[in-house]
Amino acid sequence: MRVALLGPTRVEDDDGTPVDIGGARVRMLLARLALDPGRPVATGTLIDDLWGEQPPADATNALQSLVSRLRKVCPDVTLEPGGYRLEIERDDVDVFRFERLRAAGRTQEALDLWRGEALADVREAPFATTAAVKLDEARLDAEEDNGDLDIAKLTALHERHPLRERLAGLLITALCAHQRQSEALQVYENVRRRLADELGVDPSAELQDVHLAALKGELAPKLVADRLPVRLTSFVGRDEELGRVAQQLERARLVTLVGPGGAGKTRLATEAAARHRLHAKGRVWFLPLAGVRAADDLIGAVLSAFELSFATGDPMRRGPDGMSRVAEVLASGESLLVLDNCEHLVDAAAEFTGRLLRMVPNVRVLATSREPLAIEGESLCPVGPLAVPNGQADISDCGAVRLFLDRATAVKPGFRLDESTADAVKLICRRLDGMPLALELAAARLRSMTVHQITQRLDDRFRLLTSGSRTALPRQRTLRAVVEWSWDLLTADERELARRLSVFPSGADLAAIERICRHDLYVLTSLVEKSIVDVLDLAPEPRYRMLETIRVYAAEQLTASGETAEVLVRFRDHYRDLTERWEPLTRTGRQLEVIAGYETEHDNIVAALRGAIDDDDADTAAGLLTGIFWYWMVKGDNNRATTAVHDVLAFGDRLPADVAAALSAMRLMMQSMPGMPDPEETAAAIDECVRADSIKRFPALAIALPMLAFIIKDKDLAHREVLRAARSDDPWARAGAEWARSFILVDDGDLAGAAVARDRAHELFTATGDRWGTAMSLGMKAAFVSQTGDNLGAIALYHQGLKLAHELRSGEDAVQQHWRLAVEYARFGDIAAAQQQLDEAERYVGDVGNDQMSAMIWYAKAEIKLRAGAVAEARALAESFHDMGTSALLGTFGAEWSALLEARIALEENRFTDAERCLAPAVETTSARSDMPDLAAVVELLAQVRHGQGADAAALRLLSLVKLVRGGLDLGDPGVRGLIAEIGEPEAATVPKDEAVREMRREAGVPD
Repeated sequence: MRVALLGPTRVEDDDGTPVDIGGARVRMLLARLALDPGRPVATGTLIDDLWGEQPPADATNALQSLVSRLRKVCPDVTLEPGGYRLEIERDDVDVFRFERLRAAGRTQEALDLWRGEALADVREAPFATTAAVKLDEARLDAEEDNGDLDIAKLTALHERHPLRERLAGLLITALCAHQRQSEALQVYENVRRRLADELGVDPSAELQDVHLAALKGELAPKLVADRLPVRLTSFVGRDEELGRVAQQLERARLVTLVGPGGAGKTRLATEAAARHRLHAKGRVWFLPLAGVRAADDLIGAVLSAFELSFATGDPMRRGPDGMSRVAEVLASGESLLVLDNCEHLVDAAAEFTGRLLRMVPNVRVLATSREPLAIEGESLCPVGPLAVPNGQADISDCGAVRLFLDRATAVKPGFRLDESTADAVKLICRRLDGMPLALELAAARLRSMTVHQITQRLDDRFRLLTSGSRTALPRQRTLRAVVEWSWDLLTADERELARRLSVFPSGADLAAIERICRHDLYVLTSLVEKSIVDVLDLAPEPRYRMLETIRVYAAEQLTASGETAEVLVRFRDHYRDLTERWEPLTRTGRQLEVIAGYETEHDNIVAALRGAIDDDDADTAAGLLTGIFWYWMVKGDNNRATTAVHDVLAFGDRLPADVAAALSAMRLMMQSMPGMPDPEETAAAIDECVRADSIKRFPALAIALPMLAFIIKDKDLAHREVLRAARSDDPWARAGAEWARSFILVDDGDLAGAAVARDRAHELFTATGDRWGTAMSLGMKAAFVSQTGDNLGAIALYHQGLKLAHELRSGEDAVQQHWRLAVEYARFGDIAAAQQQLDEAERYVGDVGNDQMSAMIWYAKAEIKLRAGAVAEARALAESFHDMGTSALLGTFGAEWSALLEARIALEENRFTDAERCLAPAVETTSARSDMPDLAAVVELLAQVRHGQGADAAALRLLSLVKLVRGGLDLGDPGVRGLIAEIGEPEAATVPKDEAVREMRREAGVPD
C-alpha cells in the first residue's frame, strides 16, 4: 500500500488501484499515522492531533471507531501497546520518498511527486497546519535547489513568496541569462524596498552579490570551453555516487573512481566534472589514457589534450619540460583534471599525478582506474554495479532497471516495463550484475530480438553482447573485450588464482580459497585492488567474489589451462567436509549459526553436488546430499531436495546401505505430500532402514518412519517405529518420536495421550535448541487449543510458531503459520486480521514460488470471504480453486477441499441437498484413508446440514460419532458452536470406532 500526502490524501494498493478511504476524519487519521510510518503513535497524541482542544466526550472510543473504519479499507493499521501503527515502509509514503530523492540529488523527481498543496484535504486537523508549513517550506527549498532557470515558473514562485531572497536571486540570474537585465534589476529593487518597508532590513549579502553581478553584466550568458567528451545519452542510475564524488572533490585533491571494466566510471567522472563549479568557468580538462600504450607517451598525451607542444626536441619524450608547460596552464586558476583509464599505466599515471599535485596547489584530479593510484592523499570512490531488483514488487526505481529501460526505449520506442516484460528485465539486470555496459549492450539487442529471446541467451553472454557503439574504443564494443582488457593486465599468479576462483558461484572466505585455489591472501588482495574480485565485509570474516561476467570468462580460462578437474575435486571435498560438520548442528542450539552458514554457501554446495552427480561421483554426491538435506527440509525447499534425492538414488548399489535406505524413505515421505505412497514399497523401505541401522546416522527418520507407517495405515508398524526412535541415544530423535506419537494418538482419538506426547516433544525439542521442531509442536498444540474453543489461545501459539519461522528464515514455514493464523482469526471473527495474515502469506508465497501453497492460500481466501458473509466472492474464489484442486498440485486432497468449499457455500445459502451431495465424496476419501481428524471435520458439516434439513436427531448422532472418532468436537468453529447452542452437545457414541466410521459413511450416502 502507498499513501500520498503531497496533495489531497490518496491511497493506492500495491498494484496501483486507488483505495476509497472514506470521510474527512478517517482521512485525517490515515494522514497522521502516515507521517510516522512503521512507528506506533500514542492514543493521546492521536486524540490531540485529530480533535485538538475539543475532543469528543468519549475520545478513546471515538478513536477506536475511526480506526475500525480505517482498517476495513486499510488493514495495515495495527494495535500497539498504548497506540496504533501504520505498518508500511517509509518509502511507501510520498513525503518520505520526497525526502529520500531530494537527499540523493534527484530533485526534479522529488518535485514531481507533488500534486498540489500538502495535506490539502485534511488541513482542518490540528496536526496538519504545522506539518503542511514544514512540507511547503521543504518544497520551496527543493525548487531553489533544483536551479531551474525557467522564468515563468520562477516569476510565479516569486510572486507568492516576494521576500524569499534566494528565490529572487534565481529569478535575477534567469532574467540576466536571457538578456533581460533591466527586469532583473527591477526585481532586486522591489525586494529591497519590501524588505525595508515590511521588515526594516537590507537584502542579504548573497542577494547583494547577485545584484552586483547583474550590474556588472557577469550573469549574461557566456561561452566557456567544454573539453569533456560529448554526452550523447542520458545519465541514469548514479545519483548517489554523483553526490559522493562532489563531496570528495571538496575535501580531497585527488579522487579516484575505482571499479571493474564496464561499470561506467568514465561516464560518472564526465558527469561529475560537468556539474562541478569549475566547468562553468572553463577550468576542466579531460585526459583520456586508453589509447596511450607506453608509459613514456603519457606526457605527450597530456600536452595533446592541453593543445600544447614542447618548445624543442621530441614532443613525445620530453617529460620535465612537458610537466612545466602543463603546470603553467593549470596554475593560472583553480582547475580540475579528469584522468581517465589509468589502469594499464598505473605507475606512470601515479607518478604524473603526484608531481602535478605538488607543482600546482590549486589543481584537483579526478581519475578513473581499475585499481587505485596508491599515492598520498588519494580518496577512493568505489564504482560497482547498479542496484538490481531484490524482491521488491516495484522494480522501476532500481538503477539497473532505469538504465536498461532508458537505453531500450532509445532503440525500441514502444518498449515499456509491464507484466509481460518485468520478469525478463529483472532477470537481465540480475544476470548481468547490474553492470552498465553489459546492460547497454543487452538493450541494443532489442533492435533485433525480443526481451525474452535475450534472457534465453544470457548463458552465452559473450556472443550475445557484441553490439556496442561503432565510435567506442574497441575494448568497449563487446563484453568480452572489456574483460580481456582487465585480464591482460594481471600477473601470472593473479591469472592463476582468478581462473581457480571461477569454481565458486557465490564467492568464498579466505580459508576455502587457500585450500581450493592454493594461493595466499596477498595474491587475493591484489585481485581486489585490480577490481577483478569484490570483497564483502561480512561477519565473522570477509567473503571474496567475482562478478558473474568475470567469473564466466575466468571459467573459460580454467578450462583452457587443463586444471579444471583437480580444482573441482578440492572444491567438492571442501564442501562435503563443511556440510558434514554442519549437519548435526542443524538440530541444536547452534541451529541459526549453521543455517546462516548454509545460506551463505548454498550456491557453492549445490554446485558441488550437481557437479558430483554429473561427473558420476557417487561417494561425493551422497556425502554432499546428506550434508545439506536436512537444511533443505528446515527451509521447506522440498522441490530441490526431491530432485537431488532422485538423482543420487540413481547411483543404486554404489551408495552405502544406510544412505540408500534413508534416502529411499525420505523420497517416499516427500512423495506423500500430497499423495499416498505404495504400502508394500513403503513398509519394505521402513524395514530396510531398520536393517541398515540408518536412524543412527539420520535422526530425521525418527519422524519419517513412524509417519510413513501411519500414512499407509499400518498402525502397528507406526507404533513400533515410535518405540524404536524413543529408545535412541539422540535427544532430537527422542523428541521426534514423541511428536510422531502425538500425531498418531490424535488420529486414534486419544486427545489426552496426544497432549502428553506433544508437550513432551515440545520440551525435548526446546531442550535441544531446535526451533523447527519446537514450532511443529507449537502448531500441533495450537490446533488442539483451537478445538477446545480457545481461538485467542491458538492465535497466540501460532504467533509463537511464526516468530520461530522468521528466526529460521523459512519462507515456507512462515507461509503455513500466516495461513493458519488467517484461518484462526477468521474462526474468531476478526476478518480484518485474517485478511492481513493472508496478505502476508501471499507475499511469502511470491518469494518462495510454491504452487501448492498458492493453492492453499486461494482456499483460505474463499474460507475467509465465506466467514465474512461475502458468499458471492467466496463462490468465485471456490470456482478458481476448483481448477487448481483438480490439477496434480494437491493430489487427492484438491478435489476433497474443493468439495468442502462448495458444501459450505451451499450450506450458507440454505441449499442443504447440494451441500449433502458435495460432502459425500469428502466423507468417502477421508474415511478411506482412515484420517479421523479430517473425517470428523467433514461430518461436523454434515451435522449442520442435517440440522438445516430439520433432522436434529441425525445431527446429534453425527456429533456423538465425531466425539468418538476424534475425541471431541471442534468448539473453535463458530458453525459447530452455533449448532451445539441450538440442539445441545451429545455424549460420545459407544460403538466400536470402525462401526462409527461405517455409520458416518451410510449417513452421507457412501456405500460400504
